[in-house]
Amino acid sequence: MTTKRIPALATASAVAAACLLSGYAHPSGYAHPGDRASAATAGAGTRDASCRTSLPDSFWRAPVDTLPVHRDSARYVASIGSAEPLHPDFGSGLVDGSPIGIPITVSDTQLPEAKVSLDYAEESDRSGYRIPQDAKIENGPASDGDRHVVVWDRALCKSYELWDAEPQGGNAWHAGSGAVFDLRSHELRPDGWTSADAAGLAVLPGLVRYEEAAAGRIDHAIRITVPRSDQSYVWPARHQAGAAADASLPPMGLRLRLKSSVDTSKLAPQAKAVAEALKKYGAIVADNGSAWFITGEENPGWDNAQLRGLKAFKGSDFEAVDTSGMQQSADSGAVAPK
Repeated sequence: MTTKRIPALATASAVAAACLLSGYAHPSGYAHPGDRASAATAGAGTRDASCRTSLPDSFWRAPVDTLPVHRDSARYVASIGSAEPLHPDFGSGLVDGSPIGIPITVSDTQLPEAKVSLDYAEESDRSGYRIPQDAKIENGPASDGDRHVVVWDRALCKSYELWDAEPQGGNAWHAGSGAVFDLRSHELRPDGWTSADAAGLAVLPGLVRYEEAAAGRIDHAIRITVPRSDQSYVWPARHQAGAAADASLPPMGLRLRLKSSVDTSKLAPQAKAVAEALKKYGAIVADNGSAWFITGEENPGWDNAQLRGLKAFKGSDFEAVDTSGMQQSADSGAVAPK
């Protein structure tokens, strides 16, 4: 489980990309059935099958397996922990009495707007949240961790996300920070703004979902946490929560990938789907927490024994990727065509 963070509101400028990129292939022609969520469902009705968790040409779905290694890869990996194991921070059942992973509450009907009060309102969306009162909270209602709430509104194709969320009753919530994401838009957060994640990114698109893994194909990057980050951020991140101005530490938004040389052939199916996604799409540094913790949804379908196979990999099996040529616009999450 990740350690509860406190967003850093004194934001540094985004770091300029260090290396030029060549050979980036624009993703196109995704043939994929409509996304299906399998966590708690609020309401009923006909969902819009076109509402995916991110657009096909989003940075989330951009392959990075052929991109060059970042020139600072070795020191980034060392600062995160070369010998530290990869850890799937999701699964089924309970750990120390709490569920594991970030639950996705799905809504297929238009709910009334909830009243949300925020500690960091100046960097949060102050309205527009349609969150059911029974929305699930990360690690359970008694958790003292990050307490993320993620609502996938497939009727309006939006994601409502809160950090440090507490239900107040009467269709009201209080949270540390929050954001509303239009899943049919490439628009990023205003520069310098947080979200429910320190990097200012959406949480939902970076979660490993059970149905994806069960189908054997995860076609997006995965959210990952690091113990300490630099006081900087790179596209597509919009915010930092760094421990120090230290160039050896990874910036928010850094893309990491499992090396192509790593053998994944002996993994069980669920773990193999995750590992192959980490090779092709990588992981995006989205928050401070434990080393090499990748995040997925809380779901009873996970086979924890299968997922444990991922712990055989360690930091030295990863490398940082130079994604500087992917950016099309500083304020857009769409990747640049080749």
